[in-house]
Amino acid sequence: MAVVTRGFTGRGRREVDLPPGQYLTDDFPVLSAGPTPRISLDEWRFEVADGDGTRQAWSWPELLALPSEEITTDIHCVTKWSKRGTHWRGVSLDTLLSGVDSDVGYVMAHSYGGYTTNLPMADVRDGKAWVAYEYEGEPLAPEHGGPARLLVPHLYFWKSAKWVRGLRLMATDEPGFWESAGYHMYGDPWREQRYWGD
Repeated sequence: MAVVTRGFTGRGRREVDLPPGQYLTDDFPVLSAGPTPRISLDEWRFEVADGDGTRQAWSWPELLALPSEEITTDIHCVTKWSKRGTHWRGVSLDTLLSGVDSDVGYVMAHSYGGYTTNLPMADVRDGKAWVAYEYEGEPLAPEHGGPARLLVPHLYFWKSAKWVRGLRLMATDEPGFWESAGYHMYGDPWREQRYWGD
């Protein structure tokens, strides 16, 4: 069951240069499939597991010590809202994957709380994805995926996994949580890839 923030007022205004079927909102709705995990920064870790099972891992202080980037981007939710010009800070997945010697084609993002989502490797490299830990100049709130979430803004926002804890590299694609429930395997908002048949 989805949880929606009080004060979210529903449909906003429609603008021509949004992806098809989207409307603009100034709110930042909170939608989750379950309760919000609360992760202690002392226990938080981000891991990358490659096809051989070799792991690289970062603690919270180690993540914050990596070069960070400021990202300004629009975001688009499969539930049809879009939000313009959001501001984030995070570590590029290019940085986190730089030591990974692998030519696999896909990753599965894993979150605290058990959520998963699949992504092509091409969509998390080359400046397209981050582990974000700040939103609008503040630490990322738990209801929005804090302490850290994946940020893959060119895809529907369910691909930007909240409470991210790692990536598993995969030779072949497989569905994550929402994809197993009928959501599209890729999720391009400009092609309205909401569900499997789209």
